[in-house]
Amino acid sequence: MEKKLVGRVEHYFTRIGVAVVNLSGELKVGDRISIEGPTTNFQQVVESMQIEHRNVPSAGPGQSVGLKVVQRAREKDLVYKLP
Repeated sequence: MEKKLVGRVEHYFTRIGVAVVNLSGELKVGDRISIEGPTTNFQQVVESMQIEHRNVPSAGPGQSVGLKVVQRAREKDLVYKLP
């Protein structure tokens, strides 16, 4: 199985290390993701996800979620779910 595009970074909050991701696919806590762009490339496990400042276990297409990320993400970076 290969990686699957699940969203795109809309905004990044530098001080708190959170990326706002507009989802085009299903994502849940515990999934391994890869965030990729012209100057971004890192993998991590989704440890927490928020919608409107509330923790959620999963989210789907059309929703925007806040993800705590281990490195800087940039607007328009693509988010892939790894197998």
